[in-house]
Amino acid sequence: MESPLLSKGQNIVLPTDVLQIDAVLGWAETEIEVDASALLLNDSRKVSSDGDFVFYNQPESNDGSVQFLGASATGEGAQARISINLSTVPETVHTIALVGSVGAGDFGDLGKLALRIVDAGGHTLAEYTTADATTEAAFVFGEVYRRGDEWKVRAVGQGWDTGLSGLATDFGVEIDEEPSSAEAESDVDANDDLLPEHESATNQTEDTATATHQPIKASSTVAGGKKTRGVRTTKKAVKKVAPREFTLAEHDSWQPARLFSVVGVGSGDEQERRATSAFIATMQAVRPFARALCGRMGAPAGTFEGFVEVQYEHGETRVIPDAVLKVSRGSRLWTGLLEVKTGNGKLRKEQLENYLDVARKKKYDVVISLTNDVPASAGELPVDVDRRKLTKVALRHLSWAEVAHEARMLLSHGGLDTELQAWILAEFLRYLDHPRSGATEFVDMGRHWVSVRDAVTAGTLRPSDPKALTVADTWASLSRHLALRLTAELGVTVKQVLPRRHSNDPAARNAAVAERLATDGVFEAVLRIPETAGDLIVVADVRTNKIRCRTTVNSPNEGTPARRMAWLLKQLKDAPGDIQVEAIFSERGNEACEHLDAVRVDPKILTNGRSGDIVSFGLEQAFAMGSRRSGTATSFVSSVTSSTDAFYGVVVQRLREWVPAAPKQSETTRTDTDRHGVAQLHESEPPIDLA
Repeated sequence: MESPLLSKGQNIVLPTDVLQIDAVLGWAETEIEVDASALLLNDSRKVSSDGDFVFYNQPESNDGSVQFLGASATGEGAQARISINLSTVPETVHTIALVGSVGAGDFGDLGKLALRIVDAGGHTLAEYTTADATTEAAFVFGEVYRRGDEWKVRAVGQGWDTGLSGLATDFGVEIDEEPSSAEAESDVDANDDLLPEHESATNQTEDTATATHQPIKASSTVAGGKKTRGVRTTKKAVKKVAPREFTLAEHDSWQPARLFSVVGVGSGDEQERRATSAFIATMQAVRPFARALCGRMGAPAGTFEGFVEVQYEHGETRVIPDAVLKVSRGSRLWTGLLEVKTGNGKLRKEQLENYLDVARKKKYDVVISLTNDVPASAGELPVDVDRRKLTKVALRHLSWAEVAHEARMLLSHGGLDTELQAWILAEFLRYLDHPRSGATEFVDMGRHWVSVRDAVTAGTLRPSDPKALTVADTWASLSRHLALRLTAELGVTVKQVLPRRHSNDPAARNAAVAERLATDGVFEAVLRIPETAGDLIVVADVRTNKIRCRTTVNSPNEGTPARRMAWLLKQLKDAPGDIQVEAIFSERGNEACEHLDAVRVDPKILTNGRSGDIVSFGLEQAFAMGSRRSGTATSFVSSVTSSTDAFYGVVVQRLREWVPAAPKQSETTRTDTDRHGVAQLHESEPPIDLA
């Protein structure tokens, strides 16, 4: 059943049995950073306090009912997610406004804008799309609001030219962009409830207290009406902390003691218990890591605790999830049941449904699965469960690859508070990277890979073959894995680009991949990396056993063909000579292609006898393709990841878009300006005494 598509101003009633929803704000253009926020408004359409403003510096409302879960890439662009627990929204809150804002540019540059309301099972309840934005710097996508005992959703589509601070001010939020040092100090004191009981802001070092990323919580007035500080919308700088280095060893062969040892780790249950314990212990010790992962699970920012091997009654039997996760924030307590699989362990539908039953009975919030399965797109679940069990309890999935990528992001690009946290997280990552941990990244194309590969080579594969569809789904997962790896390494959100119809329809996506594989013998992934000159396209050609990576960059729109070639060659001065360089001319069907080595010797080889201007350049490099299902150097997965990394490093990373020179003044204007400037200087400055 298709979800209702709302037009501007239209509303729809939410089902009465839906208590937990996510508002997903989406946009097409990823070059501009968009921040999502929510405002909890009273019957006067004003916030009751600054704590009712939920955004990047304050990711949760005071009561915990509304949370900002962060942003992620999608096949169509990017999206941000806001979680709303309708059952805990205070009765004084009548409307929750769902807002996006930009710090640079405007919403007219973002292309299509979209709002989706989804339930705990990921089903879309309502959707609104628009392309009407123009010069707005902040935009209200829609509202979730009360009408009697019902909750409704309305499509709004209204913008503000004054940005996030202007919009928030109109809704009653006090904004303070320039806090004093005393106020900055009080931020730490005001957030002691985020720290474990044994750790308070008063016993932190000065550096630690300054580096801690605390959400801003402020009251705009005190007794007597005296104004105090308000909410700060300025983003906070991220502090980068390196793990401790050991320098006192007498010989290189000396190994420091490890926090998480792999000695004695077997397989199966023992492997799962070790991995679970290391995971939970690291989250408890490294608060930024816990906050990042809890945000993915839908938990608030607060004090995290984890417990392993907890037993629950379920009918006449007992169930034992691998861990129980709890986060406290003020008076709110969030609880999730965690099921962990390592190695080739697979989730079972019956097991997850039992946990959902227990969670519903105990009024817990979510069941989380953590396995080596990397879903092809965010929000997909590796196991289908009875949707009726998701009306009051959410089901979310994490992969070990995502956990490892989150750790790498914090270690490489900042966000940790202390050197000790950095060391603990590095030790945990070292444990995950060891084969005995069972927490592998994406390394296996699945049991049908060999037969599908051979059928492609023989020309006998058909798109409707169930094995082909299974391998197609695995390729989609590998494509997402490539995006996650680059995101962690580069510190920017890399997205896998998919057509819209494939983003929300896994069956259609897999069918299209299988069709292309059977017809052309190739897989293809398109990765969009911010601040690069063009998309990185990865093509795995099963028939030729080659991985081809390519990108296209626009040519300068001025100058002779020789100058345009020189511009490109200068950027490729250190690139391998076997790269193919294709010049695409303005006349349709007019292209020329040669290897970079040949072009360096004679740049005119691509332009001689060609008519029209060069409009773009295509660059492609071929790599050997591994054929094995899994493993290391000779596996298909390893060859795809290593080829992608290599091509990005030597080609994509070094290319820059053409930036034309500033327009020049006419000679007459420049002469007049210089003359007037000299005259004014002579009139205004006293004579210089050269004596």
